[in-house]
Amino acid sequence: MRSVMSKKRKIEVFSAGCHVCEETVQRIQSAACSSCEVLVLDIGNPAVVRQAKNYGVRSIPAVAIDGTLVPCCAGRGPDEAELRRAGLGQPLT
Repeated sequence: MRSVMSKKRKIEVFSAGCHVCEETVQRIQSAACSSCEVLVLDIGNPAVVRQAKNYGVRSIPAVAIDGTLVPCCAGRGPDEAELRRAGLGQPLT
C-alpha cells in the first residue's frame, strides 16, 4: 500500500516582529486552512533578507504564497521620485 503524501500550501510571512507585522501574522493564521503551512520569517535573519530580496520584497510585512510574492505586497516601499515630490532634498524657503 502506497502512502499518500499530503501537499501543503506554503505561506511565508516576512516580519520584523512589529505590531503591524504581528497583526498580519494573526490575520494570515486565522485565514489559513488545514492544508496551509504558515511560516513566519524574521527579516533580521540574513538568510531571510536574501530570500526576501529574491522575491522582490521592498517593505514589510510581506506575504509570499507558494514561492510567489502576493501582488498586494509587491511594488511597495519608498520610491525616491515620490519622496522628492513630497519635499525630500528640498530646503524650506
